[in-house]
Amino acid sequence: MIMMGRFALLVFVAFASMQLLCIAADHDAAIFYDSFEEPFNGRWIVSDKDDYKGIWEHSKSEGHDDYGLLVTEKARKYAIVKELEKPVNLRDGTTVLQYEARFQNGLECGGAYLKYLRPQEAGWKPKEFDNGSPYSIMFGPDICGLTNKVHFILKQKNPKSGEYVEHHLIDPPRVPSDKLSHVYTAILKPDNEISILIDGEVKKKGNFLSAQDFDPPIIPAKTIPDPNEKKPEDWDDRVRIPDPNAVKPDDWDENAPMEIEDMEAVKPEGWLDDEPEEIDDPEATKPEDWDDEEDGVWEAPKIDNPKCQTAPGCGEWKRPMKRNPAFKGIWNPPLVDNPNYKGIWKPRDIPNPNYFELDKPYFDPIAAIGIEIWTMQEGILFDNILIAKDENVAESYRDTTWKPKFVVEKEKKKAEEEAAGSDDLGGFQKKVFDVLYKFADIPFLSKYKLQIL
Repeated sequence: MIMMGRFALLVFVAFASMQLLCIAADHDAAIFYDSFEEPFNGRWIVSDKDDYKGIWEHSKSEGHDDYGLLVTEKARKYAIVKELEKPVNLRDGTTVLQYEARFQNGLECGGAYLKYLRPQEAGWKPKEFDNGSPYSIMFGPDICGLTNKVHFILKQKNPKSGEYVEHHLIDPPRVPSDKLSHVYTAILKPDNEISILIDGEVKKKGNFLSAQDFDPPIIPAKTIPDPNEKKPEDWDDRVRIPDPNAVKPDDWDENAPMEIEDMEAVKPEGWLDDEPEEIDDPEATKPEDWDDEEDGVWEAPKIDNPKCQTAPGCGEWKRPMKRNPAFKGIWNPPLVDNPNYKGIWKPRDIPNPNYFELDKPYFDPIAAIGIEIWTMQEGILFDNILIAKDENVAESYRDTTWKPKFVVEKEKKKAEEEAAGSDDLGGFQKKVFDVLYKFADIPFLSKYKLQIL
């Protein structure tokens, strides 16, 4: 038994050692990683720009001993940046961007996205980091009003014009609507595939070169409508027209009213003609401090006449109105097929002078990671920011840094919901809102999205 116990202990030690070695190996495989276990001062640079008054704090994640980078105040702009030891080439193999974000006070109105910046030669300085600092990729959650999405934006140099253009991923995932820690992952593949994961689950896949996945498309259309061509003056695109041979009937009275008195109506028996619908409140008395000269003649407040409550009605009786059977409204000739209809006019397509071809996007290298946000809520926590060249490395970090916290938070949330009981509508409301959000994302309902939200 003693030998078996020693053997089991040796097996456990060996297993634990292997786990530590794997984690260490993953750390070595990471191009950049910051757990924020140490204070960020000296490693991250806070912008000196006047607009960015928000105070960053090295703080524990609520309910954990794990530290992160915390947004501390409402209605503030925040900007902070970390330079990498050397730029990351995004055109070389797979690149994985990953980090954790937690809205500790729930979703209100705030962004929690990262900007992956181009080298400083592009025209920016860490102490002057702001909204205009040039980036290659912007990625992460953003919610306020009708905005609810996990952004992925590629800012690419147009090889024709030389200008940088933002290309937005179409139909990005929604932001999880709770107070839990979530991990956001973007995987950029050498075959131009882009995958967005939330908590390790693929929520969106696309292709950088597909016009269906990015707006505007990274590769422009080969042809465009001729901007110089105009619709001919004699072009008739009316499918149906008023019948030119139609004549208004002689008995059509456009002046007949829509409603007339119902002459068959009879005043109900018991109608109190001489009783008003309202009377002075007999219990009301003139206030002692009322001054007729300053306040005017005092009048008692009105109340419903109690005699009218038992009668069919009070006051002057009038016949009710009914629809006029002679009413026809304004006469319009009926519509007939247009014999001169030529179809819907559109300009002819011509070759797009701005067209170009790419075998993959022109990614500028990443030289720094910045957080530049404007938020109306506090309590947003950033943690475990990672750049890697291997999906397995990112998965390992999720399993070792994010998942243990998430499990604890989820169990705590479940216990709180059970304790709240069935009278708490919070969970039910969340389910209803989640269903509505899904309805709003159905393609054929897209034109009603604003109303649904």
